[in-house]
Amino acid sequence: MTPRFHSLIEPIVSDLGYELWHIESVGQGRNAVLRIYIDAAEGIDIEDCEAVSREVSAALDVEDEGGAAYSLEVSSPGMDRPLVSAEHFERFAGERARVNMFAPVEGQRKFKGEIVAVSADTVDLNCGDAIYRLPIGDMAKARLDPVFEK
Repeated sequence: MTPRFHSLIEPIVSDLGYELWHIESVGQGRNAVLRIYIDAAEGIDIEDCEAVSREVSAALDVEDEGGAAYSLEVSSPGMDRPLVSAEHFERFAGERARVNMFAPVEGQRKFKGEIVAVSADTVDLNCGDAIYRLPIGDMAKARLDPVFEK
């Protein structure tokens, strides 16, 4: 997502009382989707998503002069929320995460374990057999891996 869209969307979401968790753009052409994840301490419900969708949609229509073809989706990041920044990992230190890397680290691309340390550009993940230092910039995808009690 371009910084231009982030700088347009973040103040709108913030003014409505939510935290902008993540923005992603998937697909292209008529199949393009602009997905916005919002969060709040008390959680997110459908009315929250609708309010943000209305405001962001109006702002994007003005910014793009109605020329862009995409679907807009607004949702909660969910329990298995995407983790895309050091701040995200720091907030969930001690929790479990699943990480897929673009390039192998110590011979593997997929990791699942506890977030044990975070720096500005790396995350240390305890995967049981070892602790792996994973560069955030080389992560293809990272999500929380919630554990449900029986």
